Formats: sequence, structure tokens, C-alpha cells
Amino acid sequence: MEPMVQRATQSNQRSSRPTVRSLGLFLVGVGLLLLGIVASLTLPPLHSATSSGEEKPLAPARLNNPAPQLTLTDLEGKTVSLADYAGYVILVNNWATWCPPCRDEMPILQAYYQDYQAKGFVLIGIEAGDSVAEVSAFVQQYRLTFPIWLDEQNQALHAFANYALPNSYLIDRQGMVVMGWTGALSRHALETYITPLLEE
Repeated sequence: MEPMVQRATQSNQRSSRPTVRSLGLFLVGVGLLLLGIVASLTLPPLHSATSSGEEKPLAPARLNNPAPQLTLTDLEGKTVSLADYAGYVILVNNWATWCPPCRDEMPILQAYYQDYQAKGFVLIGIEAGDSVAEVSAFVQQYRLTFPIWLDEQNQALHAFANYALPNSYLIDRQGMVVMGWTGALSRHALETYITPLLEE
């Protein structure tokens, strides 16, 4: 009788070993999962950043070209030209109502314009091809106060030789195109590259 009890005990010990091993592996897995979660919450995100932790602004292409002789119409049907703003620092922004990144940057552009227009800064939004009704509705929705020009024939895109939207070009007080961007602008980019020209 006693040998049978010993064999049963040994059999139970052998059958419990895989259970203990499985439990151990499960606990290790849970530990690794918890470590991953903690790391994702504490480690900084992997993106291009400055030493202060801010994302780097979209860098412009450096240019040195005379501003194009561009004449269009505004929302009231009035003829307008870049020459009307001689002596200003001008940011020309080519955009369209259907363009998502254009919509994203509009509140940023509007806020910057409000803050710096008294320093001789003008922002000219040139809409690429939509109707007066569509553009007017957009302007009201976003409460835009800077000049909006209509460009049914895409003359501005031809003049700056850039057909990607949005794109922006900075014209200095001497009438030279000095910088250009393709893509939506951040407030950081505006402050980094345009504000110094306004302080001169």
C-alpha cells in the first residue's frame, strides 16, 4: 500500500511542475507588459525637437527673387496688386477651401496677422480657384480679417512656380521674395522667421 501512495505523490508532483512553469511565464509576460506601459508614459516622443523640447519649425527655402507683378481681384471684385503693399513685409499664402492643411493653419495665420499688422505686416491669402460664394463662406466661418484674393486661373501658383497647397512666400520691405514654404505653417515658424524682419 505504501509504494502506491509514494507513486501517486510523485505523479502529482510531476503534473504540478508544468503548472508552476506556466504561471512563472505568465508573470514574466505581465511584468514585461507593465514595463512597456511605464516606458511609453515616461519616455519622450520620438520627433525632431529643439533643446527646449519644442518641435523644430518648418524651415523655409531661402530665396532672393523680385516679387512677381501679380494683380488679382478681392472678394468685393476690386482689382488688387502686390505693388499696393510696397514697403510692407508681406506673407503671401496660397490656399484652397477644400485643402485640409490650409484649414488647419488658418487660425494660426489669423492670430499672427492680428498681433503684427501694426508693425507693417500684411498677410495676403490667395484662394486657388473656388467661387466667390465658397470663399466668402469660408472667410466668415474662420473669421478672417486679412486680405483675401481670388485666383480662378491660378496665376499666383504659376508666378511662384509652386502648385502644392498650402504654400507661402515672404516678401521683404524692399520687394524681394526672401523665403518660401510648402506646407502648413506653425506659430513657431512664423515667430522664428518672420518676426525678426518686422523688428528691423
